Amino acid sequence: MPTSLRDTLTRLPKVELHVHLEGTMLADTLSELARKNGVTPPAPLDEMYRYANLSGFLDVFWFVQSVLQTREDWAMLAYESVLQAASNGVIYREVFFTPARHLRSGMSLADIVAGVDDGMSAGERETGSETRMIYDIDRDFGPSVADEQLEMLLELRRRAAHGIDRVIGIGMDSTERGVDPSVFAPAYRAAKAAGLHRTGHQGEDSPAWAIEIALDVLGCERIDHGISVLEDAALVARLVDEQIPLTVCPTANVVINPDKCVSLDAHAYPAMRAAGLLATLNTDDPALVGLSLGAEYTNVANAYGYGLSTMVQIAHDGVTATWADDDDKRRMHAVIDEVSAELLHAG
Repeated sequence: MPTSLRDTLTRLPKVELHVHLEGTMLADTLSELARKNGVTPPAPLDEMYRYANLSGFLDVFWFVQSVLQTREDWAMLAYESVLQAASNGVIYREVFFTPARHLRSGMSLADIVAGVDDGMSAGERETGSETRMIYDIDRDFGPSVADEQLEMLLELRRRAAHGIDRVIGIGMDSTERGVDPSVFAPAYRAAKAAGLHRTGHQGEDSPAWAIEIALDVLGCERIDHGISVLEDAALVARLVDEQIPLTVCPTANVVINPDKCVSLDAHAYPAMRAAGLLATLNTDDPALVGLSLGAEYTNVANAYGYGLSTMVQIAHDGVTATWADDDDKRRMHAVIDEVSAELLHAG
């Protein structure tokens, strides 16, 4: 029997569509990998996950990336990530990984993908929670590097390399401000031609017009964050009509970017839901912000007065927004219905 709202919402079956694999690294794992690989942290390891703003967060994120130096390191991270997710009721995820810095330093993309698959396969066997991967372009490296590295990914697909079937789409993260997303159009065209799904971080720190470019020029099928959509009523109407998903991360927005989002109470998420947008709920970088998906569901329910039936609908909306096939979606919807009925009865 659930003992609290947090327990109930942790048990509720959920999917997650906006979570960065590197951002799931626990502090103990960071410490272990830093020692193993001889990486000197810029601050004491017990203070590493403290920062004041987005710039500070990115410094931490880049250090976390730096300790991942072998196939086995990626496997350890991926395995632990699956276990963390499953313990929070996650039955399916589509997870970002951002290897640009590793590839520029000479690490093999084949080893990264294989390592991630090794760890995730082990975690899936243990928990039953499934994970697919999204190759994330790092905007900070520019469009030519994106083209070059995407070609590496497509070559692995042509060779049917170990673990490559787990990568089902591409995304784009890092700095939004002052970057025209249309410059990445060649990489997105190549991804589409290869049958990969497309998404992109936009509207967290960029205006509504950038979301429109991501949709119309890049061909994105969903938008990560997308908060600034509310600036443009016509764009809101379009996204509602087409039910284009937005993968929103309210608590992470507040913790990582407090200059832009001062509190959960002031976040755009309830207005997005009220407008009819397909706004899903996600953690972004859970270990780095002291979060889990069960905690995020609880935070949102408490902040906006959402009852269990609303949180169940948010869980269903997450399934609708996935890139899973129709049979898998029906199965996940059924699991949510079955367990939520038990939870509602217990409540």
